[in-house]
Amino acid sequence: MSVYLLNIGVFICIYGILALTLNVLIGYAGVFTLAHAAFFGIGAYVATFVAMNFSASLVIVLIASVLTAGILSLIIALPALRVRDEYFVVISLAIQILCVTVFSEWRSFTGGLGGIVNIPLPELFFGTISTPMEFFLLALGCMAVITVIIGLIVRGSFGRSLMAVRDNESAALALGKNVARIKTLAAALSSGLAAVAGVVYAYYLSFINVQSFTLDTSVLVMAMVIIGGTGTMFGPIVGAALLTMLPNALSYVPFLPPTEIGSIQQILYGLAMILMMIFRPGGIVGRSRSKRDEK
Repeated sequence: MSVYLLNIGVFICIYGILALTLNVLIGYAGVFTLAHAAFFGIGAYVATFVAMNFSASLVIVLIASVLTAGILSLIIALPALRVRDEYFVVISLAIQILCVTVFSEWRSFTGGLGGIVNIPLPELFFGTISTPMEFFLLALGCMAVITVIIGLIVRGSFGRSLMAVRDNESAALALGKNVARIKTLAAALSSGLAAVAGVVYAYYLSFINVQSFTLDTSVLVMAMVIIGGTGTMFGPIVGAALLTMLPNALSYVPFLPPTEIGSIQQILYGLAMILMMIFRPGGIVGRSRSKRDEK
């Protein structure tokens, strides 16, 4: 397999992890957030700090990044998730902007706008991961493990509680569900697992800066979830694959100037989301509205 295809595969897996974890909130808890890229960034920066100052062991770095992102999410979510719907979206936007500001200004930890280079390669029990194929297998393995974890959670009692809150929060409260606790745990799970994508991203590129963790990334990941199918197990992966390959496909269109590909890409994202909401609100993998209504 060529290095080019392996590179695309790694990024599909990274964005697949982000889409799967965001789907826990959007698809199963009914909570829309614009701060997912912030926890992606927290995972990447914590991974870089631990790898460069303590140990490049993948296991140690993963544990540190997941715990840090999960704990920070708990601290933020406790007050934020007491509000509903559009109010939480506004709060999540504020969190995203705040985190980007911290990433930009905390130069001793994040390298500021210039970022951090020469991140060491990850170490596992059998040696150092260094080749494109090894990184692809690492990213694919992480995505597979997270898919299994989320699948087990959403099919259990906690998953049923999440969907009860999503479908009717007032009814869930009336049935004795602790809605605030359920949402808070969902946010911690989603954010903690999103940090795994940050770890793989930092190790793979050996360079990170704030531009990878902005609001644009949060919107892109949300588009992946919506287009692929909210509340489904494999819809977010399908959405991640399609939107990750789109820029590469556009680069082969002969009449498109390279400087305009980014703008055209954003237009296509928005158009795709509008069309999906009109004609197939369940997403590519999800069921159509008419079929859901028949049930």
